[in-house]
Amino acid sequence: MSKLAINGGAKAADFKWPAWPVWDDAERKNLNDVLESGKWWFGERVHEFEEKFAAFQKAKYGITCTSGTTALEVAMLALGIGAGDEVIVPPYTFMATASAVLKVNAVPIFADIEPDTFCLDPDDVEKKITDKTKAIMPVHFAGFVADMDRLGEIAKKHNLFIIEDACHSWGSEWKGKGTGALGHCGVFSFQMSKNITSGEGGIILTDDEDIADKCLSYTNCGRGKGKPWYQHFVMGSNLRMTELQAAILLAQLTRLEAQTLKREKSAAILNEMLADLPGIMIGKMDSRMTRRSWHMYSIRVKPELGISRERFIEACGAEGVPMSAGYPTPLYENPLFEMVGDGPDHCPVSCPFYAKKVDYSKVSCPVCEAVCKDTIWIVQTVLLADEEAIRGIGNAIRKVIENVDELA
Repeated sequence: MSKLAINGGAKAADFKWPAWPVWDDAERKNLNDVLESGKWWFGERVHEFEEKFAAFQKAKYGITCTSGTTALEVAMLALGIGAGDEVIVPPYTFMATASAVLKVNAVPIFADIEPDTFCLDPDDVEKKITDKTKAIMPVHFAGFVADMDRLGEIAKKHNLFIIEDACHSWGSEWKGKGTGALGHCGVFSFQMSKNITSGEGGIILTDDEDIADKCLSYTNCGRGKGKPWYQHFVMGSNLRMTELQAAILLAQLTRLEAQTLKREKSAAILNEMLADLPGIMIGKMDSRMTRRSWHMYSIRVKPELGISRERFIEACGAEGVPMSAGYPTPLYENPLFEMVGDGPDHCPVSCPFYAKKVDYSKVSCPVCEAVCKDTIWIVQTVLLADEEAIRGIGNAIRKVIENVDELA
């Protein structure tokens, strides 16, 4: 057996991994064109990107804004979600999924996730519905698509909105339809780590023209569609994307199809190489998910492997594989939720519109809690490596598992 690199052996994956972001003369030309035009503000390139990205996801309307976080806030405002309303969210996600709910004075209610996709568990969602529930917010984690058939049925049965947090799923599809307009609306992020980036930025997609118009108003200082410039109809804000960001995103979008296919190919190689290995678990693809963006490749370390996740990461890192632990705790264990509702001044939980009590210290989502302890991420950039390097990752992981006794 090969000696593990952590114990002085040769690396199994000694490769230079792709840098991020990927850019070339397309971004440079687009930025220079905007620079020289003097038209740097919200204009024709923003609108062009909105149309092209919406078309890429097979949605009718796109409304850009400053970030995925503000996109979530705007989407909820457009749907009339506010004080006294509950929104069901998963606990295995970035803080913005839940904090955006608090921002509009609504109350996040946590439902557990599925063990193989890390997306909302529809059975637990239905258990969490009350007379105050207004919306379900599935997160298409790492490009996996939540079970939108079941969630759609539940939402229809209980007259709820579905807002997709699609900030990991540019290019993911469910039954051939892109994420973002599978529910009432959905949001994407273009932050620096994302599969398509302008450093920061976001967009809301929908097939509903009325929702689109309301979102545009909230992002554009409350102005009305086709109304005089200095008339404001809702308590909006200045959340507009700039022409410079749109110029970058238009160039990035020209590569997104090919990059998505490349990540899919890399993930398929890893799935084949790792499928029969003991002590680890990789996610299962639902046949209704016709394409996945692969924002990351995730692996769960089972107890029977005999080593901790941290030791596994250390050993694979020594072999040359870039990987990290995922979210360390469920969102409800974050310090923010220790404070929410603590005293009369902590809206929304303590406000009279809600008239209920939520003690987040009593929330338990067992699957999420297990996932936080045993899951590893390999980020999307790595999946853009050539096939030899991807096979090197598979060989390195196999090597560590086959020689796990060296790590005891």
